[in-house]
Amino acid sequence: MKMTDIDFLIIGATKSATTWLQKSLQADPNVFMPGPELHFFSREYHRGEDWYLSRFSEATDGQLIGEKSNSYLEDAQAAARISRSLPHAKLVVQLRNPIDRAYSDYCMLYRRGEVGRDIDRYLDPEKPQTARFIGAGEYYHHLQIYFELFPAEQILVTLYETIKTEPERQLETVRTFIGLEPDKSASFMRPKVKDKTTPMLNPRMRRVLRPVKPLVAPMRGNNLFQKVHGALASEMRYEPLPAHLRDALIEYYKSDVEALSRMLGRDLSGWLRSPTMGFSA
Repeated sequence: MKMTDIDFLIIGATKSATTWLQKSLQADPNVFMPGPELHFFSREYHRGEDWYLSRFSEATDGQLIGEKSNSYLEDAQAAARISRSLPHAKLVVQLRNPIDRAYSDYCMLYRRGEVGRDIDRYLDPEKPQTARFIGAGEYYHHLQIYFELFPAEQILVTLYETIKTEPERQLETVRTFIGLEPDKSASFMRPKVKDKTTPMLNPRMRRVLRPVKPLVAPMRGNNLFQKVHGALASEMRYEPLPAHLRDALIEYYKSDVEALSRMLGRDLSGWLRSPTMGFSA
C-alpha cells in the first residue's frame, strides 16, 4: 500500500451529511473507505504515513480507495500536507448553509452533554467561545487554500441542500467524479444515517456517566443494557435558533458567502435569506 493508492478524500464540511455520502459509497463493493474518520492530515499527522496506510490494509485490488475526515477542510496545515502527500487525489467537499451548519453542530454537542442550553454563548459570532461553531462555516476562507494548491478539476463542491431534493443525483455526481459508474448509484442509496429525534440520555446524565463510558461500551449489544438505556432515554429537546442570532450570523457570513458564490459560480444568496433546517446529519 502506497500513498499513491489513495484515490479520493471527502474533506468536509462538518454537519453537511458527509456521513450519508460515505455510507452510500461504502455500500458499493468497488469502493473501500475505513469506517471512522482518520483525521490523519489534521490531528494525527504525528502517527506517520505507515499508520495512515495501515488503515487501508483491507482494501482489495481494483477498489477505489478513499477516506472521509471533515477536519481537513478547516485546517490549512492539512491542506498543505494533502497537497504534498496526495497531489493526485480527488477532493470532495459537501457544503451546507453555514448558519444551519453551526446550529446543527451545537445540537450535536448539546446532546453529547458538551455544551449547555445557553445558545447565545456558543452561536453569537461576537463571543470568543464560538470559534468551533462559527469558524467551520467560513467556506471561502477554507476553500481558497485548496484551490491554490490543487487544480480545479480535482475538487468537487456539492451542496447539502441538494440531498433533500435530489439525493440520487447528488450521489451520482460524486460517483462520476471519483470514477465510478453513475448509472448504478441508485442501488447504493442509504437513508439518513443520524436522527436528532432518536431517544438518548439527557445531557446532564451523559456528563455524569462519561467517566464510566469505556467500561460499559462492551455491554452495548446485550439485552440488559438495551433495556436500561431504553428506560432512561428520551427524545432530545433543543433550544431553537433565535431570530436575533440568525440575523447576526447572516450578517457575519455575508461577505464569505458572496466570495464563495463568485469562486464557485453559483448563486448561494438563499443561505442568507431563509431557514433551511430539515435533514439531520
